[in-house]
Amino acid sequence: MGIFSRLAQLIKSNLNDLISKSEDPEKMLNQVVLDMNNQLVEAKKQVAASIADEKRLAKQFEQETAHATEWERRAMMALRAGNEELAKEALARKKEHDQLAETFKDQWSKQKNAVDQLKKALRLLNDKIEEAKRKKNVLIARKKRAEAQKAIQETMHGLRDQSAFETFERMAGKIDQIEAEAEAASEIQEEYTGDLLASKFSSLERTAGAEDDLAALKRKMGMLPPEEAPAVRAETPKRVVEAPVVAGPSEQDELAAALEELEAEQQQQEQRKAGR
Repeated sequence: MGIFSRLAQLIKSNLNDLISKSEDPEKMLNQVVLDMNNQLVEAKKQVAASIADEKRLAKQFEQETAHATEWERRAMMALRAGNEELAKEALARKKEHDQLAETFKDQWSKQKNAVDQLKKALRLLNDKIEEAKRKKNVLIARKKRAEAQKAIQETMHGLRDQSAFETFERMAGKIDQIEAEAEAASEIQEEYTGDLLASKFSSLERTAGAEDDLAALKRKMGMLPPEEAPAVRAETPKRVVEAPVVAGPSEQDELAAALEELEAEQQQQEQRKAGR
């Protein structure tokens, strides 16, 4: 093989490889379907022209048949008039139209058969194009799915280094630590600032309310005997006395003063009731 032949073959192979790599399946499929549609349009034009020829031949056959019938009528009219020569000439003209009518009939019959075949071929072509369109959509969907899977695999291949995920875990641990420190600081702030005595009383009231609710539920279920008299609201402070809160000397003084105020208010209420 000469050097020029080898060079030509090398250039041809490189061009083919370049063309193959540059082919986009989606674009190629769209172009193929577009070409098929163009071919279908041209086929429809050809079939339409054949149908027009068929109709023209049928019309010519009908016209020649009508002419033959007309000349036969004229021959009859000549015979009635006693003119046999004129009748012969009319019959000769009728024969010419009969021959033409037979010719057009034969051509029309052949054209009609050809048109029927063309119509079948056109329907078959249209069905194939519709099938190609459906296959095109399926192939394009498969292509996009394959490309998505390929992109995911490439992304996962690029993330084989676990350092990124380890960084995420480490940062999540730091954020957890910051949140825990913030919660601890908030608890300390609440513990050593504000009105501690009021906070403890609020805790006692919540506990007392829960005990009252529990006792009411037990009475409703028959686990405790019913109350003999309505509950006296003034008894609540006594329950507080039975469970003093352990605190420093200043807090105990404040607690004692608060209890004395409550007892004084209770005595005033009892005095007012006695005065009534």
